[in-house]
Amino acid sequence: MLNKIAVEELPPLMLSSFRFITASVLIFIIAKLMKLSLAITKKQLLNTVIVGFLFLVYGNGVFVWALKYLDSGFAALLASTQPLFVLLLMRVIDKKKMHTKSIIGVILGFVGMYLLVSQKELSFEAGSAIGVIMILTCVLGWSYASIFVSKADLPKNYFISTGYQMLTAGLMLSFFSLVFNEEWIAPTNWSVKVQLAVVLLIVFGGIVAFTAFNYLLKNVSPEKVATSAYVNPLIALFLGWYILDENLSIQSIFSALILLTGVYFITSKK
Repeated sequence: MLNKIAVEELPPLMLSSFRFITASVLIFIIAKLMKLSLAITKKQLLNTVIVGFLFLVYGNGVFVWALKYLDSGFAALLASTQPLFVLLLMRVIDKKKMHTKSIIGVILGFVGMYLLVSQKELSFEAGSAIGVIMILTCVLGWSYASIFVSKADLPKNYFISTGYQMLTAGLMLSFFSLVFNEEWIAPTNWSVKVQLAVVLLIVFGGIVAFTAFNYLLKNVSPEKVATSAYVNPLIALFLGWYILDENLSIQSIFSALILLTGVYFITSKK
C-alpha cells in the first residue's frame, strides 16, 4: 500500500534507491551510537552485494517492472509460489526431504491466495507471458537468496548486515535509474502523503522488517520464513479494510483462514 502511494509521484527505481540508501545511512548512524563495529571482510562484502542484488534490486525492481505486463492480483498469485520454490531448491541444493506437512501447507497457501485475488478479474493479455517469466525469475532469485543467506558468510550483527545489503542495493538501483533516465525529484517537492509513505517504508518496510528477515533466515528454516508471501497479503487486506474502508467479503475472510492454515502446516513441527 505504501509503495502504491509513493510510485504515484516517484519513479520506481529512484524511489527504491532513495529508501534503501537512506535506510542504510540511518542504520550506520544508529550502529555508531550503539558502538557497534561496522567492519566487514571482502568476502562478506561480496556476499552482501549478491544478496542485495537478488533481494532488493532484481527481486524488488524487476517485480515492479513486470507489473507493466500483468495486473497486481495475478502477480501476487505468482509470488505466492515462493515457499514451493524454496522447498524445491532446498531439495536440490541441500538434499533436504520435503515433508508432507510442508507440501500441504504450500498447496493450501496457493489455494487461499487464488481465492483472495480471484475476486477481481485477472487479466492475461498479449505480452503477459513476459511478465509471468519476469516474476517467476524474481521468485526464483528471492528463494535462492533466502537459502544463500542462511549459510553465507555475512556480518554477524544482523543490523549491520542489513545496512550493507541496503547500501549496495541502493547504489546499484541508482545506477539503473540513471541508465533508464528516470527523473530524480527532491523530497521537498513530494506531496505530504508521499513523504509520509517513504518515511514509513524506510523505517518499517526497510530497517525493521528487513533486519528481522535477515535474523530469521539465520535462525529459522527458509521455507518457514517464505510464508511471509502468504501473510503479507492478509496484512494488506486488513489495512485496506481498517484504514481505507475497503469492503471485506466473505470470500476474503475464507481465503484468509485457508492462508493461515497453510502457514500453520509449514511452520509447525511434526
